[in-house]
Amino acid sequence: MSAETRPGKHPQLACEQRGSARLPDRRRFLGAGLAGGALLLASAAGCATGGAAGPDARKLGGSPGTTLDGKVTIWSWDVAAKAMQRLGKAFEQAHPGTTVEVVDIGYDNAYDKITVGLGAGSGLPDVLTVEGSRITGYIGNFPNALVDLTSRAAGLKSQYTEAVWRTVTDAKGRVLALPWDSGPCALFYRRDHFQQAGIDPETLRTWDDYLTAGTALKNATGKKLLILDAKLDTLFAQLLQQQGQSWFTDGKVAVATPAAERALTLLKQLVDRDLVDFENGWDGLVSGTHDGKAATTPTAAWWDGTLTTEMADLSGKFGVVPLPAFTPGGARTSNSGGSILCVPAQSRNPETAWGFISFLLADKANQASMMQHEGLFPAFLPALDDPYFQQPAPYYGGQPAMKLFADLARTIPTVERTADDSKAGDIVTTAVNQVLHNGADPGTVLRSAARQIATATGRQTVS
Repeated sequence: MSAETRPGKHPQLACEQRGSARLPDRRRFLGAGLAGGALLLASAAGCATGGAAGPDARKLGGSPGTTLDGKVTIWSWDVAAKAMQRLGKAFEQAHPGTTVEVVDIGYDNAYDKITVGLGAGSGLPDVLTVEGSRITGYIGNFPNALVDLTSRAAGLKSQYTEAVWRTVTDAKGRVLALPWDSGPCALFYRRDHFQQAGIDPETLRTWDDYLTAGTALKNATGKKLLILDAKLDTLFAQLLQQQGQSWFTDGKVAVATPAAERALTLLKQLVDRDLVDFENGWDGLVSGTHDGKAATTPTAAWWDGTLTTEMADLSGKFGVVPLPAFTPGGARTSNSGGSILCVPAQSRNPETAWGFISFLLADKANQASMMQHEGLFPAFLPALDDPYFQQPAPYYGGQPAMKLFADLARTIPTVERTADDSKAGDIVTTAVNQVLHNGADPGTVLRSAARQIATATGRQTVS
């Protein structure tokens, strides 16, 4: 899903928190990646057809009206598993003769198990839960290991944003999964701190406005502007996607581009102006936010779950505005987190597996239900029209915060995803740390990182 798995109403999924000492329950769910799984995925690159059912991907047979029956087994964890267990009962009632078994495999070993099963071509269930940031790696390294869903899913494309849909399709245009949730980003802020400093958060239209306000706010309140992880940056990729870019563009390494340099320069300016409070991992972010060490958190909709469950005592003290833009009139959101469901080619019951996936993810009422009960922000656009998203939220002083996220979700910039994202991300993290903690020049370290990524992946760099 997109976020952290924590006990509570709204989970969150941020893959960027991979190095945290302890990931909250929902964050474990669809967030940080495990080094072991990444190594297995990298080693599997040499056997790209692992788990395949022949030279071509397995496709769904029959017709959309095929009677569904038999058992489907799903692997997932935490709140995602709970959501499927709850709605699985409704699916069984709607389709007599079917059985839905949801196995909570836990996050810690999930990707090790999935990667081994894809490589071996055996041992996997009928449906897999995978983070959106990881599915492109699986598609690239195991191109025929997932059932080709194009014949059934292609007609749903218009009901998802381009940014989300791109994560479930390959270079040939095949649809190999269906999006579940997404992580539209905005700026959470402390109302009391901004009021004390006499700053209107609605005036934060650009990141330059944000920097200026940060200095004024610190002088007035003594508070820093935001919290960053002391060891593992979580914001650079978000700032890059806001500008419509990721690690690669047209297959070429794109981490030494003007957009990347703007993003990293912004982070350096925040540090140089002493507007950043560095904390250790997820626990440090949560405790630092609760203790009021920083006035803002630029992050995804799933942060709402952490605030409302772990900081209930701060009800009424938060508000939300769109992210500041890099240029006036520019994009004011990004994405952090998100997940998909796919059918392994080794599934024994792919028709019913697809029936359950489409029941769960391509249904307005079911998607809205999972937002209300499990805090999973829908990737399915029709669900965002549900009245739930219009409701004033007492926690945010009566602001309909989820309406803002629903509006922003439709405008998330589209970026390119590749099977080499994990390799590139590790190299970029080292580069970002050199800037944030050693004062290195952003352009210099990004050019060095681009050369390293090109060597590691065999790709050209953007000229």
